[in-house]
Amino acid sequence: MVMLHGTYNMGIVLLSFLIATLSSFSAINMIGRVWRSRGRSRWGWIASGAIVMGSGIWSMHFVGMLAFHLNLPITFDAGPTALSMIASIFASFIAFYITQREQIRLGRIAIGGIVMGAGISAMHYIGMSAVHISGVTMSYDSFYWTLSVLVAVVVSYAALFIMNRFRSGVQGLFLSKMFAAVLMGLAVCGMHYTGMASVTFWCIVPIEADATEHNNIFLLGIVTLSIATLLLVSWGAMYIDRAFLERMAYKDQLTGLPNRYELSRRFETFLSHSSRGAILFIDIDQFKSINDTLGHDIGDLLVLDASRRFEALANKHFMVFRIGGDEFLLIAEGVDQAQAEQLAQRLLSRINQPFYIEGNELFVSCSIGIALYPEHGNDRSSLMRSADAAMYEAKAAGKNRSELFNPEIQERLLRRMQLENDLRKAMEYGGQFIVHYQPKWDTRQNRPIGFEALVRWNHPELGVVAPSEFIPIAEETGMIVGLSRFVLRQACRDCIRWEQSGLGTYTVSVNTSVRLFDSQILFEMVKECLQESRLPSERLELEITESIVIHDMNEVIRQLNQLREMGVKASMDDFGAGYSSLGSLDLIPIDTVKIDRLFISQSHIPARRAIIRTIVTLAQQLNLEVVAEGVEEEEQVKLLTEAGCFIIQGYYFGQPMSASQIEAYLKELGGAESEVAAGAD
Repeated sequence: MVMLHGTYNMGIVLLSFLIATLSSFSAINMIGRVWRSRGRSRWGWIASGAIVMGSGIWSMHFVGMLAFHLNLPITFDAGPTALSMIASIFASFIAFYITQREQIRLGRIAIGGIVMGAGISAMHYIGMSAVHISGVTMSYDSFYWTLSVLVAVVVSYAALFIMNRFRSGVQGLFLSKMFAAVLMGLAVCGMHYTGMASVTFWCIVPIEADATEHNNIFLLGIVTLSIATLLLVSWGAMYIDRAFLERMAYKDQLTGLPNRYELSRRFETFLSHSSRGAILFIDIDQFKSINDTLGHDIGDLLVLDASRRFEALANKHFMVFRIGGDEFLLIAEGVDQAQAEQLAQRLLSRINQPFYIEGNELFVSCSIGIALYPEHGNDRSSLMRSADAAMYEAKAAGKNRSELFNPEIQERLLRRMQLENDLRKAMEYGGQFIVHYQPKWDTRQNRPIGFEALVRWNHPELGVVAPSEFIPIAEETGMIVGLSRFVLRQACRDCIRWEQSGLGTYTVSVNTSVRLFDSQILFEMVKECLQESRLPSERLELEITESIVIHDMNEVIRQLNQLREMGVKASMDDFGAGYSSLGSLDLIPIDTVKIDRLFISQSHIPARRAIIRTIVTLAQQLNLEVVAEGVEEEEQVKLLTEAGCFIIQGYYFGQPMSASQIEAYLKELGGAESEVAAGAD
């Protein structure tokens, strides 16, 4: 028996290490997707990573065989060769599966390392069993055989440990991946070359034959096929991942429509290739109420169905985007104003058709703002801003319509923005708000019995800003809470000061907001102001509206009951306007109803007079006081007193006045009463 000695081509040895390392890096990249995926996609990424890892290990094995020269003809049995690849891929799959959980203990990593090391070893020795050299036998050294397996297991464990560390988010992600890949390459190469050191080749008769060319061609074919498989799977996985990421980045997940990121890209194309066009900003009107009443799942289905209706109009010139919530945007290339308005009407017609969702028949509308290019803007920002402003104009005009942007809308938008900014400054620094008071006149006593507190804003540059302008802004931004605190505190102070000045004892009414009830601080705010001013609680009245009540009736009633227990009164302002609370009027803890000024201004109409009498009768039956507001004419006073309403508020008896004006007003009334009394004597 003659022992044969082989030699290694060090260049090919280095190549085998590079193949093992790069395939490991590719596998780690793909297996990293496992921890960000769920369901079937996770299994797909595990399988892809295992194929790449297994093919890489297998390729490295045969490149290593190519580096080894015995100068003898070598053949390979197909069965063991195929089995060695299956073993490599299967071991990689099991190892990746074991370590794919979000929380991994060292024990699981150890099991994964054992499986991976065993797989590498199995691949090597099964592959070695496929080697057939005529007249040559192989024997193994037990020490090196054991060492080769230990090398594979230990280094595989280290690689899996590092993989687990970098997937948890440590710094140096690329370097960590590369380090893990190098360790995995060392595990494969270390095992292979240690295993090769354990084998001894024996032949009975010395053989002089050079079959290198035949051997190289065979091995080259195997390696080429394996590496081609590795690259195909890697590139395929990268393509799928890139396509998936692009869809996530540029497509809305619910509707599949392009999102605002895709909108930015398409806008550039639109602006560079179109000489004219239109931007339509679409907002579903009743979306919030549907979400609140039927739930977000129904809301999502509504958005999905609406998006399909919008998308049905899309073509190469019209593109629909979902930019968030219930908001959509449509870019229409090459259209003029008339065509844009016709398109908006088609959108309105489609959305007005009933929606049938989960057994619910829903009727919704939408508001559409139209901005023309280039008339209303030459860039994405200005066009979207113009369309958005026009959409809010459509909502303010009653919804279920479209509005074309015009400069007046922009002016109102800019003024609103200025008022909002200035309102914040005024709230922060103070000194700009004044409380005015309008008398409530009792026609039976022929004197005022109380006042309603009304806030006024004396802007340093714009002058007096109408409450109809700044109160909605305060409501929307939440600044109404701080503003209400100011009015309440000032009204309590002024009311008690009038009494202390000997001007009489009066009640004071302060308007409330739904934001106050939502804030859950109304009770403490009222208590604090009463204690600070020492105003008796029964002389404070809080005015609520029907819209406040229907916002959250149970919560509003709870808070009103708390306030009434303290002695504070409550009144229903603007009764009969907007939402009707007749069905629950007896449940709401109020003391007074105020007839809305709309009925008073139209009291010359018989139907309106009938409604006024009905409200008065209803209030009397419920033991509620009645106040009429907006009274400006003597005929209105006469009608109200005949109907049984004796407390009247309006310009007929006095317009809103500052606190100092009220003092003069009361002094004048007091002097007049004294003269009347003296004349009677």
